Amino acid sequence: MEQENRRWQIALFAGLAERLNTRSLTLDIEASALTVGELKELLKQRFPEHADLISISFMACNQAFAGDDRTVSASDELALLPPVSGGEESGAEEEAPALAERFAIRMEKLDPDEALALVSHPDHGAALVFVGTTREWTAGKRTVHLEYEAYVPMALSEMRRIGREIGERWPGTLCAIHHRIGSVAVGEASVVIAVSSPHRDQSYEASRYAIERLKQTVPIWKKEVYEDGSEWKGHQSGPWNPLASPEHTGEAGN
Repeated sequence: MEQENRRWQIALFAGLAERLNTRSLTLDIEASALTVGELKELLKQRFPEHADLISISFMACNQAFAGDDRTVSASDELALLPPVSGGEESGAEEEAPALAERFAIRMEKLDPDEALALVSHPDHGAALVFVGTTREWTAGKRTVHLEYEAYVPMALSEMRRIGREIGERWPGTLCAIHHRIGSVAVGEASVVIAVSSPHRDQSYEASRYAIERLKQTVPIWKKEVYEDGSEWKGHQSGPWNPLASPEHTGEAGN
């Protein structure tokens, strides 16, 4: 039993999984508990050729981001997350089922009207829908399609947290976020954000907040597939820090 407790399982995603050519690491480590910083140092020692990416990746413990000083154990659900998909370089409380419907990750095409209907409220005088689509040209390269991947249970948890943050910052405002995974063709929607509020200023501000916060904290990754290759695109508006306060959310676009 003691040896089993020292067997560490760490899930990998996106570019990190591609680089290490595995979706999960199984490590036999003498310690049964380590700080995240210590665990990442061990990983860098074992995979020195990937130390650069490991250094800027964040550990998730039990589907929540964990800082380097957080103590984790071999029995925790652990995942090492590379930078999430970033931007361009240049009312009354709801019941849990209703809240869950407003935040979704799907393989099929997204419907903006569906998201808008989920935030409809008779006391709201403004509603706004943001649709992020696949563009054909990026930095002089022609995109064939995008491929999205997500750490789904944690991504949904983070999306719901964004909804709660919006409700606290703009009381009465409702938000729905639907994100697609899998292959997304040029012109198709990868993310739909619907917001409604008593007044239009709240809707504009909350919609902007939602997309920037999503790109800061939600573990969803984007691979751009070009005519001559592919590339995982991570957070590009500065160092990725999902533990930073919302006030430090970077300027992000889709």
